[in-house]
Amino acid sequence: MTEFIVPQTSAERQNRSTPQDRIRRWVWKLCIATLILMAIGSATRVMNAGLACPDWPLCYGTLVPRAQMNLQVFLEWFHRLDAALIGVGAIALTVTSWWNRRQLPNWLPWAATFSLGLIMFQGVLGGLTVTQLLRFDIVTAHLGTALLFFITLLVMGTALTPYQGTGTAGKLPWLGFTAAILIYLQSLLGALVASRWALHQCLTVKALCSVMYSHIGFVVLPSLAIITVVWMSWRTPALHPTLRLLANMAGGLLLLQILLGIATLRLHLQIEPLTVAHQVVGAALLGSLVTFAVLGWRDRASLVTAR
Repeated sequence: MTEFIVPQTSAERQNRSTPQDRIRRWVWKLCIATLILMAIGSATRVMNAGLACPDWPLCYGTLVPRAQMNLQVFLEWFHRLDAALIGVGAIALTVTSWWNRRQLPNWLPWAATFSLGLIMFQGVLGGLTVTQLLRFDIVTAHLGTALLFFITLLVMGTALTPYQGTGTAGKLPWLGFTAAILIYLQSLLGALVASRWALHQCLTVKALCSVMYSHIGFVVLPSLAIITVVWMSWRTPALHPTLRLLANMAGGLLLLQILLGIATLRLHLQIEPLTVAHQVVGAALLGSLVTFAVLGWRDRASLVTAR
């Protein structure tokens, strides 16, 4: 990601072993692991494996339930394992940030601590999803907290990545930030639809249709916001290539997400990979907008510094 935003000079290569550089690489790795974790969590839900392990934090009273292992048990067990590894990674990130705080930006140890608090809260919600038998509000909060953790990591990683702005971003960061908030709210509505199985109930017994329609109808607002971001990016002269690329990426992901949503609806959630892809693309879309907004603000800051 660093090399993608700005080519490294020989001096930067010599500083690859600095604490900030190591932390930056660690943050991006946690970002990727979190995206994978959300994909596994989505697969666990669509495969009805959320209660495949009836107890928590162990699974059938053991660390590795070999005797009970099947696809559903594996999904739930592996989901917990990946979450635990990310939790250990967040602890290491926080400890390292405070240990090297004098060589790091002042905000970084606090941001790392906040991310650790989110992942700890996420673990509590994960346990409650099992003990409370997949109660829909807890399941929705579980995904919402995962996305907040993902956003926090993206902000940290993007803020730490070397970037030479052109000072032409203007109001684009605010547009990107607004679009990101709307996508986050849309993701929460999608989680509510999934956790209450609103699509199935609406199509079969005509129940919870308002929940499903709210998710479908609300898509107009984030779509208009993202289209505005893309359009304004095209019209902004001398915009940094990375910002323009992120805007185009958001537009492409939006189109893909809409197509996946239509396919999921028409196929009545019968194709599990489509449902998983729908959630993963939504998270990637949110991530591209967050990265765009943070880089945009850094671009504006470079203009102020130049003055």
